[in-house]
Amino acid sequence: MSYDDILDVASREQTEVIQKMGGSEALEEPYTQISLRKMVQKRAGWLVILFLGEMLTATAMGFFEGEIEKAVVLALFVPLIISTGGNAGSQATSLIIRALSLGEVTVGIWWRVMRREILAGLALGVILGTVGFIRIAVWQAAHFKDYGPHWLLIGLTVGLSLIGIVLWGSLAGSMLPLILRRLGFDPATSSAPFVATLVDVTGLIIYFSVAFALLHGTLL
Repeated sequence: MSYDDILDVASREQTEVIQKMGGSEALEEPYTQISLRKMVQKRAGWLVILFLGEMLTATAMGFFEGEIEKAVVLALFVPLIISTGGNAGSQATSLIIRALSLGEVTVGIWWRVMRREILAGLALGVILGTVGFIRIAVWQAAHFKDYGPHWLLIGLTVGLSLIGIVLWGSLAGSMLPLILRRLGFDPATSSAPFVATLVDVTGLIIYFSVAFALLHGTLL
């Protein structure tokens, strides 16, 4: 096998990994040459799975409908909460999948990965939680938005929720590829969109649980 052949094989393998991480099956043919029917088939399966997963987000929202009715302001931060958790999970997944492909990480050192992601997740969560709290405080002080007399508790709810959600997203995103590798599956199938969907649903549970704990007796 020539040097060019080796590069070609490596390029195809990397292309497959990137496509799977994007939430699609490997196309097996160049983008401009694959038929529209095959492209739709390759992409539809994962999109349906992700759509069904996102439907659980609506289910979770319905479960906390009473809390939302009592404190409508909580709903304002739902997009922020779920997108941040999904971003953290997607980021961790991409890093671990790449590290696995380069041989920098193996399943045998999963505990080292978990420890690093716990520390990284906490640090990132504190950073984002602080930014979220400051944003609410500044908007309240500048009268851009009136969050009511309990704005401080709302700010703490958002800040603490972000810490928990970013930590969970980092853990889930880093562990899922390792679990799949241990089970004999391709870690790339733990695509960033899949992890984001998982963290979206669980992130809502974390958010409203923190809200209930802090706002019970005031807004809730």
